[in-house]
Amino acid sequence: MAGSTFGERLKVTTFGESHGESVGAIVEGVTPGVELDEAYIQAQMDRRRPGQSSVTTPRKEYDKIRILSGLFEGRTTGTPLCIMLDNTDMRPSAYDDIKSMYRPGHADFTYEKKYGVRDYRGSGRASGRETAGRVAAGAVARKLLEHRSVKVLAYTTEIGGIRCGTFDPEVIESNVVRACDPAAAERMVKRIEELAAKGDSCGGIVECRISGVLAGLGEPVFDKLDAELARAMLSIGAVKGIEFGAGFQAAAMLGSEHNDQMDANGFQTNHAGGVIGGISTGADIVFRVAVKPTSSISVPQRTIGTDGNEREITTKGRHDPCICPRIVPVIEAMACLVIEDHYKRQAALLD
Repeated sequence: MAGSTFGERLKVTTFGESHGESVGAIVEGVTPGVELDEAYIQAQMDRRRPGQSSVTTPRKEYDKIRILSGLFEGRTTGTPLCIMLDNTDMRPSAYDDIKSMYRPGHADFTYEKKYGVRDYRGSGRASGRETAGRVAAGAVARKLLEHRSVKVLAYTTEIGGIRCGTFDPEVIESNVVRACDPAAAERMVKRIEELAAKGDSCGGIVECRISGVLAGLGEPVFDKLDAELARAMLSIGAVKGIEFGAGFQAAAMLGSEHNDQMDANGFQTNHAGGVIGGISTGADIVFRVAVKPTSSISVPQRTIGTDGNEREITTKGRHDPCICPRIVPVIEAMACLVIEDHYKRQAALLD
């Protein structure tokens, strides 16, 4: 299966299926001699794991990692780092009644058209479960970025039409939706619970801010830093759109308004979102992603079966009524992988 490897100098390959025996990641290009332990990676896995609150799936996966290679006496060796997580709470029988039907919003139809076969147990590789390997690999990249004084922070800014009105980074991890506005967070939770009670779901917007990145990262023309970040974010199954800095609002701005003018202290504004010409400016890199509503809902929907006949389907099982709370660490992980990869590319350029 092509498309399971990401990165150039820091390469990540994820493996495993939602209801298979395990999932995980192999990370190549890790700087040798860096202090790393399972507890550091586990802290990020705990932010992504299911069953965290009333607004996430009740599936009980504790996502305890095992590092199988690439680590010796608490330090990275520079050889491929293999991280594995066992699946312990699989219930593939929940899909028996609908295995011959294509679920709306899922990759059932497209996977079968491409491969001639599909894993109907929770979408297989197309499941959000695949992102566990990304978060594990992203934690390794985050550790490398700490030595560069780079920080990556993502947070929810909108869910179900409810938007944050303030920004307080201190409250993000203290509410179950990881919103930057505690008052909005309460309304978001209520909205999610209302929809879940009806068997429905909702989407939202997650913003990411990367600070401490040196000016000069990025590879023009096709490997622009913002293009690489966009590719990384859009590779996450639930993400349907991305914008940097002023984003789509730039379409209504004048050039005199959008241009980030400079003085002796640097850029006066950051409408570009920290990237100009595909290369980092030294300002914070800021982007937002649109997260679609969870496809698995129990509201009756129309579809067809594998025999081509029309059917009505309801999806049973354990699913997140809103993906935003658990996608935050996934977005951070992918951002970390991109930025560290480009630091390594830059180092190779200057050698």
